[in-house]
Amino acid sequence: MDKNTQKHIAKGYIREFYKNNRLNFILAVTAVTLSGVMEVGIAYLLKELTDVSMSGDLGMLGGLIKTSGVFMLLIVGIWLLNRQFKNAFLKKAVEGYRNKAFDAITGKGIAAFGKENTSSYISALTNDVNSVETNYLSANFTLLSLLLQMLASLGLMLWYSWSLTLVVMGLGFLLIVISLPFGNKIAEQEKKVSERNANFMSMVKDLLGGLGVIKSFQAQEEAAAMYYDRNGKLEQTKCRRRKAADIVGIVSFVGSFTVQMGVFCYGAYLSIQGKITPGVVIAFVQMMNYIINPIRQFPSLLANRKAALGLIEKMAVYGEDVSPGEHLEKLEAVGDGICFEHVDFAYEEGGEVLKDVSIRFEAGKSYAIVGGSGSGKSTLLNLIMGNYPSYGGSVTVGGKEIRQVRPDSIFDVISVIQQNVFIFDDTVVQNICMFREFDREQIDRAVKGAGLSGLIREKGEGYACGEGGSCLSGGERQRIAIARSLLRKSPVLLVDEATSALDAETAESVTDAILNIRGLTRLVVTHRLEEKTLSRFDGIVVMKNGRVTEQGTFRELMERREYFYSLYMVSREM
Repeated sequence: MDKNTQKHIAKGYIREFYKNNRLNFILAVTAVTLSGVMEVGIAYLLKELTDVSMSGDLGMLGGLIKTSGVFMLLIVGIWLLNRQFKNAFLKKAVEGYRNKAFDAITGKGIAAFGKENTSSYISALTNDVNSVETNYLSANFTLLSLLLQMLASLGLMLWYSWSLTLVVMGLGFLLIVISLPFGNKIAEQEKKVSERNANFMSMVKDLLGGLGVIKSFQAQEEAAAMYYDRNGKLEQTKCRRRKAADIVGIVSFVGSFTVQMGVFCYGAYLSIQGKITPGVVIAFVQMMNYIINPIRQFPSLLANRKAALGLIEKMAVYGEDVSPGEHLEKLEAVGDGICFEHVDFAYEEGGEVLKDVSIRFEAGKSYAIVGGSGSGKSTLLNLIMGNYPSYGGSVTVGGKEIRQVRPDSIFDVISVIQQNVFIFDDTVVQNICMFREFDREQIDRAVKGAGLSGLIREKGEGYACGEGGSCLSGGERQRIAIARSLLRKSPVLLVDEATSALDAETAESVTDAILNIRGLTRLVVTHRLEEKTLSRFDGIVVMKNGRVTEQGTFRELMERREYFYSLYMVSREM
């Protein structure tokens, strides 16, 4: 993705902040504006109180005290409104942004999704979103408030003394020139912290996910050393970011102190000369806070804002594969079946996985796809699911070229059962329904068809499956996947080595459950070559080195005594 496209997509994410949220934004900006101007009014009151105290007029002093009380109440009221509208805006903005980011990530194609580590996505939805909220959204209000205070202060300063104001502006500009370069370091460090966070989370996920393997190899010390190393590097990067911020703070403090003392000394000189009143000097000292604070904070605020924009652009890259596909057709039925015509495919240039594959799977029938490791069996299913559109030839479902149909509509027609079935840490029924609402009768039919009735009777519908299905057997997890497919009523069921990790008896019962389903087009990739099971398929597709070498029923293939016969006889001897 080129930089201009990335920035264009990032603007879409920024627009999400204001979607159905403009009223809160406008009211928050209005409150910030009023608050900033009102706070500068404190300098005016201090000037008047100082000059009145010098004059000894008690009547005017009493009136100013009353005015100050009313002024304070107004400021508190505006501040409360500011907090109300600002918080409402931030809540909706962050919620909308995070939802859009999640939709972008989950809307990616399976192949594109798999190119990124899921820890990068987790970091983008957590750490990066928090940074965007703090360093972009909240910072925008802070920048606006500081800028308004600075402008209002400069206006009042010019009203009181143009010569002293020129001194303020000159010294303030010098402070900006000194501080600004340091702020860029913060943006660089913020980006590095984000990268380290993603890297650290990826490592933690791997270590916890592979804890069983680590213990079995007694590699706890090595795993701990890896954790300590990555943790140390993360904290070291965060420390560099803090140091960069500290340097900006120190430079800003020294500069602001110098500016404030310079303005005070020149103001005192003008007061002694009788050109301004002591109240004006006090007002200038007060207003210097509204000049110096922005100058001190602008470099780091702008640098952090730039870093946050970088994170938004990074999110744009994560979502680059997302396309609504309005111009594409919707896949609605399997029609007369699934057809491959002269299909060639390679995951990487120069390494063909499929070579001139032509085959037809008739609707409503069951097919076993067999062959040696790396022969292209699973790749066939991946192409049907639209995971890899860069193939040569034609893949059609129901007469529609799979590259010309909307990606989201493919899964309206096709269900997939893979070797590793993902089970949520919830009840059996919720895992079957995938948190959607279905009629009780539909659920019961799916449970029965998948052979889960025994599990439900024994353990109940509310039985907790555990994280990753840890409380279920391999066969039970596969049956839940079958029940999901039955409940969705998709006309095509793809099964990719679903029984490879199961014992022979469980594998046979799971395959029986699949073959007992009527009216579905079933494509089953399997390495199990057993006569009892394979004889039940309507057809067997035999693959070798990316080509379809044979097709037919079990009996027909055995009678030919070719490649399938060899595979089968070798499996019998093992």
